[in-house]
Amino acid sequence: MQSSRTASIAGIAKRTNVRYLILLMIFIITTLNYADRATLSITGSAMRSEFGFDAIRMGYIFSAFSWAYVLSQLPAGWLLDRFGARRMYGASIFLWSLFTLLQSSIGLVGSAGAAVIALFVLRFAMGMAEAPAFPANAKVVASWFPTAERGTASAIFNSAQYFAAVIFTPLMAWITHSFGWQNVYLVMGVTGIVLALTWLKVMKNPSDHPRVNKAELKHIENGGGLIHPQRKTAYADAASPGTWFYVRQLMSNRMLLGVYLAQYCINVLTYFFLTWFPIYLVQARGMTILQAGLTASLPAICGFTGGVLGGVFSDALIRRGHSLTIARKVPIVGGMLLSVCIIGCNYVTADWLVVALMSLAFFGKGIGALGWAVVADTSPKEAIGLSGSIFNMFGNIAGIVTPIVIGYLVAKTGSFNGALVFVGINALLTVFSYLVIVKKIERVELRAPLVAGTNV
Repeated sequence: MQSSRTASIAGIAKRTNVRYLILLMIFIITTLNYADRATLSITGSAMRSEFGFDAIRMGYIFSAFSWAYVLSQLPAGWLLDRFGARRMYGASIFLWSLFTLLQSSIGLVGSAGAAVIALFVLRFAMGMAEAPAFPANAKVVASWFPTAERGTASAIFNSAQYFAAVIFTPLMAWITHSFGWQNVYLVMGVTGIVLALTWLKVMKNPSDHPRVNKAELKHIENGGGLIHPQRKTAYADAASPGTWFYVRQLMSNRMLLGVYLAQYCINVLTYFFLTWFPIYLVQARGMTILQAGLTASLPAICGFTGGVLGGVFSDALIRRGHSLTIARKVPIVGGMLLSVCIIGCNYVTADWLVVALMSLAFFGKGIGALGWAVVADTSPKEAIGLSGSIFNMFGNIAGIVTPIVIGYLVAKTGSFNGALVFVGINALLTVFSYLVIVKKIERVELRAPLVAGTNV
């Protein structure tokens, strides 16, 4: 009798793990997010042949997404903090998937000039729709995970960019090769619309989720998770004065500025991989589209592996008593130093050596891609969405610069050598930023704006 009562009590006290279901959802969504961004890199060679795009035009089309993505970050961050991740993320997934779907009709516009304009506009609209995605990920992780699990959780959703290449790059290459580039956009668009509806059904705040028990809530909250939705603040209620008051504080913080600069440099590697890498394999290495799609999955597997290991290693350092600063900086600096080996591709001729160096570079980039964990660690509690959006805005300026710079380098020199040097230098700048600019990593406390008529 006593043993059954003890077993019953133990069963009641057993902690649920709903947070891992939420993590799985944002991993799947982020995988689709990056796959949709990369559609043009896979279909680009076929579209260039059909419409006659040159390298410079292609660079500008690649950049269209990031122009909108960067410009929309601050409004997206405010909307996230005002309306919550569930509704904003659901709307974001639905809209970006719709704009992806519409790109299947580009071939109907007729002339090459009209195709360039239509593709630029739809990629621009897609960038606006995706703007809340990564700040929403950071907001969800800050709510659902304690500090000692946050590095792993952030690394897992961030490593989805590589998983997208592992799964979707070969799939999209096969669809392009077998059925035509238009069908890539049809498949990806419909998949995203279904996923948006699934997200709305599954996602809730930890304190409101019916499947979360008290033991899991206590584990999250005691470990630093923000399980309760934030109350409305002057920032949430007054989009104009409140927002800019907090933006100025965030932008004047030395630690955050270093983190923002580093994210820009890291994303130079990301956008090279998302935009020009498959075209590099086709044009510089003489592969077919199908071969390039399969080959691109190998560095992606290494990036995914490095991304997960970087988060696990960082959290292990915290559990062993190391400071948050050490736990985050060691994998970031070590991983980005490893990424510099991408320049070595300029000095080898064998394709297997190129793939090996690319794989090593993206393994290092994966280990060092802990920026979103740092955002969850440092963002003010009342403005997580805004802080994440500023971080994402800086990071994705690389999405504007990288494809255009590489487009000009390829057009002017007829070679990708300068492009790979450009990417490697940015990896070194990431190391400089974390070692020299970023000092102690800690949560930022914001000052509240003064209210008229209040004596201080």
